[in-house]
Amino acid sequence: MLILGLTGSIGMGKSTTAKLFAEAGVPVYDADARVHELYEGEAVPAIEAAFPGTTAGGKVDRAKLSARVVHDPSAIKRLEAIVHPMLGASRQKFFADAEASHAPVVVLDIPLLFETGGETRVDAVVVVTTSAELQRERVLARGTMDAAKLDAIVAKQLPDAEKRKRADFVVDTSHGLDPVRAQIKHILAEVAKMPQRRS
Repeated sequence: MLILGLTGSIGMGKSTTAKLFAEAGVPVYDADARVHELYEGEAVPAIEAAFPGTTAGGKVDRAKLSARVVHDPSAIKRLEAIVHPMLGASRQKFFADAEASHAPVVVLDIPLLFETGGETRVDAVVVVTTSAELQRERVLARGTMDAAKLDAIVAKQLPDAEKRKRADFVVDTSHGLDPVRAQIKHILAEVAKMPQRRS
């Protein structure tokens, strides 16, 4: 079974590309969605213990937690020490289920793949990209953040040009869904010929 790492900066169209991989019959592990689930269940008691007042009604208040850790690298490390082992366990279960269903390829949708050294744990990396203008337009259209917050997030992420340079495959989402579907088809055909190379 080959593991594709899917990544891309905010607003590049990564979630849409992940959905199109799933539409093509590929099992997709969505790290962000899994964190959401953990923040509404398993991780809540440990997060409340480490960061009192950041949960309410049995769920993590993401805004409060973010405010508490965003400028504090040691707090981020404490949070990762809680969440990462739980994520690891859920990822192992995903792999086991995919193996059992004889899936030839799976996709790990991981926003900070390069930033966390995740490229060593996959066989090939797919980077989703678009123009900087379209990226800004998409993110600001969501209405969930302003330009300053977007700039802060982009500054923390590896630059798009660097991601593209390190990618095995690049998917450009600038021109609608059909070209993306065609690119996915091409990637799956190429991946079928590749050897495993994760460490």
